[in-house]
Amino acid sequence: MIDLNELERARQTVLDDLLALRDKSGHWVGHLCSSPLSTATAVSALSLVDRHAANGPRHRDLIQRAVGYLAEAVKDDGGWGDTDRSRSNLATTMLVRAAFELAGATESHSEQIGRAEAYIDREGRIEGLGRRYGKDNTFAVPILTNCALAGLVPWSQVAPLPFELACSPHWLLRFLRLPVVSYALPALVAIGQARWFHLRPRNPLTRLVRHGAVGPSIKKLRAMQPTSGGYLEATPLTSFVVMSLAATGRAEHAVTRDGVRFLRESVRDDGSWPIDTNLATWNTTLAVNAMPTDALDELGDDCVEWLLQCQHRAVHPFTRAAAGGWGWTDLSGAVPDADDTAGALLALARVADRPVAPRLHLDVAQPRAAMLQDSSQPGAAMLHAVGAGVDWLLGLQNGDGGWPTFCRGWGALPFDRSGADLTAHALRALHAWRPVAPTRIDRAIHRGFGYLEKVQCDDGRWTPLWFGNENEPGEENPIHGTSRVLSAYRDLGRTSSEPARRGEAWLASRQNADGGWGGNLRDVSSVEETAVAVEALLAGREAPSVQVAVEQGLAWLCRAVAEGRHREGSPIGLYFAKLWYHERTYPLVFTLSALSRAVERFSG
Repeated sequence: MIDLNELERARQTVLDDLLALRDKSGHWVGHLCSSPLSTATAVSALSLVDRHAANGPRHRDLIQRAVGYLAEAVKDDGGWGDTDRSRSNLATTMLVRAAFELAGATESHSEQIGRAEAYIDREGRIEGLGRRYGKDNTFAVPILTNCALAGLVPWSQVAPLPFELACSPHWLLRFLRLPVVSYALPALVAIGQARWFHLRPRNPLTRLVRHGAVGPSIKKLRAMQPTSGGYLEATPLTSFVVMSLAATGRAEHAVTRDGVRFLRESVRDDGSWPIDTNLATWNTTLAVNAMPTDALDELGDDCVEWLLQCQHRAVHPFTRAAAGGWGWTDLSGAVPDADDTAGALLALARVADRPVAPRLHLDVAQPRAAMLQDSSQPGAAMLHAVGAGVDWLLGLQNGDGGWPTFCRGWGALPFDRSGADLTAHALRALHAWRPVAPTRIDRAIHRGFGYLEKVQCDDGRWTPLWFGNENEPGEENPIHGTSRVLSAYRDLGRTSSEPARRGEAWLASRQNADGGWGGNLRDVSSVEETAVAVEALLAGREAPSVQVAVEQGLAWLCRAVAEGRHREGSPIGLYFAKLWYHERTYPLVFTLSALSRAVERFSG
């Protein structure tokens, strides 16, 4: 019962909306939601800088506007969530409470603080924080450090971080089983030093080692800082570094000064901060990969050239990643990673043969070496970029056959391990460019599917690493994870395999009564999850149950477009150890990708 005209109208509406969001250079910057969590950390950082700087308060207006934003963002239960559409959580509420204290706003907001304290009590305070994060100190220790700097938590409750390990050679760090993930090394140094300055260890040898490591680790911290001043372009991470250094007598240090500059330049008109500056590269590759084939000519050469320029062409000072990968943004704080590199390679594969851009035309059937010998050959520059990207992605594959986010071999904490969603994305990208290095890619693909089979759950689902759902047990998002893995089985012609059939059956069974997909609360469907589920099932079996699920899902999406709900993002992002966000571009690109595949299938 598919209405093709309705599908085409919905697809055109979403395509028009997506194209309208391009910037003047032809790519997509996107818009991340404002974040009470990020805003709270920025308030604490700027307040401590003002308190300890030699020339006195400098950010009073910024702080007051931010406090006003936080006061209006409180939830009915007295807590704060990570976004305006997120439920309250203990971590953000503790950070907001500390921000009010450090900003000197306790008297003017005494009623809100009383309700916040009651919420924190209900959630278990420090013990509740431990239940939320487990052994991963990436976010628990920074939260407690922020609270200790505000005088709300004794320093004895803050776990000491071994910041001296940051002085070790980078290749050795993966074997040291650090208590924070690989991309949180700036927090390891700055927060570890804050704890050291406020409460020294009893062991004299540890005291001696850490005393000697203060200077060298700060130099390492400075070497990792991008020109923007913002570590990972992320407000929370940068704020934790700034507040820690300011509170230990280094409010005028170069790292602190550049971190403050980043915070000042990234604040929004309403006094809030997002979690990251933007996801320009990621959003652009998502958009290119979602566009229908007959609309690819809408992309100008500038967009493709911009994407090529986003490739990292030198060893990265942060993670020591080799050249050839892509990060999530074109800004200096980006770090190359598996997901963004895979997305870029898939986008380049889609545009490589566009008639509108003959100078980018690429015949990948030719040996790469032969193409590179003649730099005037059409597409040689693009092929060189693709070859470097393929090499980078192949070099990142873990020993278990899966792909991690940033660094190969770091497996002590969840966000450093291989992920099913990352692996599926990498497999699709490598398959798209198989002629570039067929033997190596075939071997990597074989190992990658072996990994996916090993991590598939007994009921058929896959759990992703980087996207979550607040309505699911453990805040995981198996709908997103299973859909993304099924996309890899689709692209590589394996939809009839047993793992794919089991995943498909599980995904179809999780459809809500309204025809959409969402979290464990069966009446909560989201545009993003419905779109990825429908797209994954479109390539599946002709089983009646699956076909009915697809029809109902497409009807749900068409209604959502007609009502304008495809412009409303849901907090499905899981970023930086359970930090939620939503992005304006996500519902558009996911919906467009699903509707484009549906039109191509049913019109054919």
